[in-house]
Amino acid sequence: MGIRDRGLGIGASPPDDANRAVGGTTVHSPFTIHHSPFTISLLPLSALLTLVGYFGPWVPHRAAGLVITGLDLGELVKFLYPVQQGDIGIWREGFYLPLVAVSVALSLFGWRREMGYPLVARLGLFGVATVAALNLLPPAWTPGLLWSPEFRLQSGAMAACLGLALVAPLAALLPVGLAGVIGLALTLAALYFPLAQFQWILPALADLYNQPLGPGWGYWVMAVGLAGVAYCVLRIAFVSHDLWETKI
Repeated sequence: MGIRDRGLGIGASPPDDANRAVGGTTVHSPFTIHHSPFTISLLPLSALLTLVGYFGPWVPHRAAGLVITGLDLGELVKFLYPVQQGDIGIWREGFYLPLVAVSVALSLFGWRREMGYPLVARLGLFGVATVAALNLLPPAWTPGLLWSPEFRLQSGAMAACLGLALVAPLAALLPVGLAGVIGLALTLAALYFPLAQFQWILPALADLYNQPLGPGWGYWVMAVGLAGVAYCVLRIAFVSHDLWETKI
């Protein structure tokens, strides 16, 4: 009967001659993947889907200059009259949470050995995490503007995301439960604040456009992508039976 090895491994499995037969008993290599191919593939796909929706139209319009994306909302809300008057309470930085959630999730889980991503995939995830973080930069920024009271939280989040991406191989050594709590909390916050706040300001936007408005496809695509990220984090960190061993 084969000995079942639940050790963690990195990347692809070694060749067949790495197996050793001792007294007729096959000893499997310690290089195993502990999550199903579905979960492993879904995490980067969901992250990319989130960004596609975030940069897609939340307020569609035939005139390109009047299209509003998820990224635009963090700045746009400052100029809406009901927000300026305090009639609608908005946490402006909440519109940037999808960028933070994607960057942090990929940095926390992209380099974990049990995910089994090859090096090229890990570098790709690092690139996506970095791009997401850099989009937290304010428009027309200057070094002094970054640490002004208005943008201090936004700039701090960007610095934290970039720092985590740079030390992602070390972040992969965190207990999976802790990484799961961080990733899931950020993803759920990213689902709630931008989507809910957009619904709150939609009547004001309709008044501004002088026409009825509904959420564009970017709104819904981002919601689906974040739901996929949340599902993956939940499976990876908290559902112990999602094990997929690669025996060689």
